[in-house]
Amino acid sequence: MKVVVVGAGSWGTTFAGLLRDNGHDVTLASRDAEQAAAIESAGRNPRYASGVDLRGVAAATLAEAPVADADVVVVAVPSRVFAEVVQSLPGVAPLLSLTKGLDPTTGARLSSLVRDRPVAVLSGPNIADEIARGLPAAAVVAGEDLELAVRLQLLAHSAIFRVYLTDDLAGVELCAAAKNVIALAAGAADGLSLGDNAKAALVARGLAEMRRLAEASGGRPDTFAGLAGVGDLVVTCWSPTGRNRRAGELIARGASPDEAVAEIGMVVEGLTTAPVLRDLSRELGVEMPITEGVCAVLEGVSIADLVSQLMRRAPTTE
Repeated sequence: MKVVVVGAGSWGTTFAGLLRDNGHDVTLASRDAEQAAAIESAGRNPRYASGVDLRGVAAATLAEAPVADADVVVVAVPSRVFAEVVQSLPGVAPLLSLTKGLDPTTGARLSSLVRDRPVAVLSGPNIADEIARGLPAAAVVAGEDLELAVRLQLLAHSAIFRVYLTDDLAGVELCAAAKNVIALAAGAADGLSLGDNAKAALVARGLAEMRRLAEASGGRPDTFAGLAGVGDLVVTCWSPTGRNRRAGELIARGASPDEAVAEIGMVVEGLTTAPVLRDLSRELGVEMPITEGVCAVLEGVSIADLVSQLMRRAPTTE
């Protein structure tokens, strides 16, 4: 298939390599002409996932990429620019979103922003660095159009990247957004050296928040026991290279959110998503104390005070 991958960050770069290895005709599109030229000439991305061999992958700017002629367009851009990017794409080819977040302006699920073309979402425990090194991983493609979802499953499925199917688009997208916020809290637990018991409890209660929110939005309970739910949450909260976990750790040790992002050198989606997720939960009447706490810390509340407040909440049923 002719595929254009829009977004030359770590995951977009790695995914382009996966698709090339599956025999597809792949173009990696960057918004930066200098980056695109460097990829085209060197067969490597000089900025992100530089270990991925991109020989055989064409590189171009987004304006020059053959989007209108593609069979599939894969979008791997930050949530804050997702709407702008997808609404500028020519043609009507199906779109596969790799972006994990919500629209920061409207709070909408990102797939709902795609107009005039079929859309599906790929999510799961997908640390790009590990996949780039050829380590086995799995993901799930979510789409309401089963025929399209099967096509996209076969597009990416390989001996090292196993792809499953679901039609729970709402559940998968909300899990993907919420797990980054919980990972900020998990990183803070690491930064404060609160121990494995506290971190495991936080992750378990974070999963409960994710479930409540997604179910209130039409998601299914089984999604949270799968790759997009507990799978992605666990790897995001424990991986040493996870951006959101690392940002939470740095903030707990005294860095500002901006300083944490500068040290990590990549987009930290949880920082964008946290206030959007909190506002959505309030609108739906869903209790999300960990998400509320993350937002409070980002707004200046002491983490030590927040931990005390969370532990002193009234006892309740699980």
